[in-house]
Amino acid sequence: MKYSITILSVLFLFGCQQAAEPVAEATPDAEPAAEAAAEPMTLAALLAAQPEEVQARYAFRHPQETLEFFGIEPGMTVLEGLPGRGWYTKLLLPYLGEEGCLIGANYATEMWPNFSFATEEFLAKQSTWLMDWPAGAEEWRGESGASIEAVLLGSLPEEMKGTADAVFFPRVLHNLARFESQGGFLTAALADAYAVLKPGGVFGVVQHHARDEMSDEFADGSHGYLKKSFVIAQAEAAGFEFVAESDINANPNDQPSEEDIVWRLPPTYATSADNEELKAEYTAVGESNRMTLKFRKPE
Repeated sequence: MKYSITILSVLFLFGCQQAAEPVAEATPDAEPAAEAAAEPMTLAALLAAQPEEVQARYAFRHPQETLEFFGIEPGMTVLEGLPGRGWYTKLLLPYLGEEGCLIGANYATEMWPNFSFATEEFLAKQSTWLMDWPAGAEEWRGESGASIEAVLLGSLPEEMKGTADAVFFPRVLHNLARFESQGGFLTAALADAYAVLKPGGVFGVVQHHARDEMSDEFADGSHGYLKKSFVIAQAEAAGFEFVAESDINANPNDQPSEEDIVWRLPPTYATSADNEELKAEYTAVGESNRMTLKFRKPE
């Protein structure tokens, strides 16, 4: 791990920071072309250009409203938690533009064995994620996308501290909370989110939302849901100030029982693979009910 982090530190010094350096000795003829190439696509135009299968999820993920609520803009350095297959990454890279930087942040290597699906092959892939994910994400950058870095939550390099304008955690916290007792993963991730931000930087959370009256046992993350009061309390304990909330990602049709898991719903359909009637019922519900919370690192 020390070897990977050392390489990451070197990459960061010549990745995110390099994008902010001015171009020296540009010729007068080259300047207009360079400026045109650097001009980022508007968020609305970028979203309209996405494939149909991506746009089909806008009704539940509301990417434009979500990114605007968190104040994420071109040229920023943004840390995205659990980028996975890149649904948001593919939007953020071109939107942030070549003056921006996207830091993908994965769960700690030590956390993955807690998952029941974590085979030896899967764990082997996670052990090389720090190098593999940035290389794979390069194809999503386009000609003028943001620079790309990677980090494991709980292992933030010193060089990254105080460099990010925003941290974005879309549906990240439930597993961290679920396995907190196995290794302090939630505490460590929130500490990194705080440390990576500049003073005044934004911490944006979108999270599956458990109703207040549901038991704490249900809302411990193992079913995918957390209570808003819990998320706010944990973020404030990490040093963040709660700024605002939005219902842009709320879905009142999602009314789970104490036996339900969030992954019963689309796009996973974990409990209805062989039951078309039940699958249709979950399709009608849509994706999960989600809280959208905005925090800030004090100035």
